[in-house]
Amino acid sequence: MNDLQRVIIVGGSCAGKTTLAKQLAEKLGVPRIELDALYWGPNWKENPPEQFRESVEQAVAQPCWVCDGNYTFAHDVIWPQATTIIWLDYSFPLVFQRALRRTVSRVFRRTSLYGGNRETFFQSFLSRESILLWVLQSHHNRHKQIDRLLK
Repeated sequence: MNDLQRVIIVGGSCAGKTTLAKQLAEKLGVPRIELDALYWGPNWKENPPEQFRESVEQAVAQPCWVCDGNYTFAHDVIWPQATTIIWLDYSFPLVFQRALRRTVSRVFRRTSLYGGNRETFFQSFLSRESILLWVLQSHHNRHKQIDRLLK
């Protein structure tokens, strides 16, 4: 357990990074760093890269934490600080099933996310900004990217 001082949880979209990070941070009694919450502002506006990186630098300066997310342009800030990297490497069918279930739930429950954002039916199912489309397009490449980074 001593090695679990600064943990980064990576994997494809909808792999369960946030769920595991919440549970692990609670179990360890340490802060959780949710990269999506640092990246996304209100109305799904991306925070400027320098603001995002500054927020990440401040967050990982803490002695202990659990962090979830894959923002490659912040790997150089987060990964050297981590004592443990957990890779959630699940099959595409499982991840897509989770993405679909989560998206339907968030749309119909009008779940408030980071920055007060909400997923809408149009955005989730009829838009190029769809998380489902993102999972479809990014799953294989994310696997290859993480595999390369961990070697």
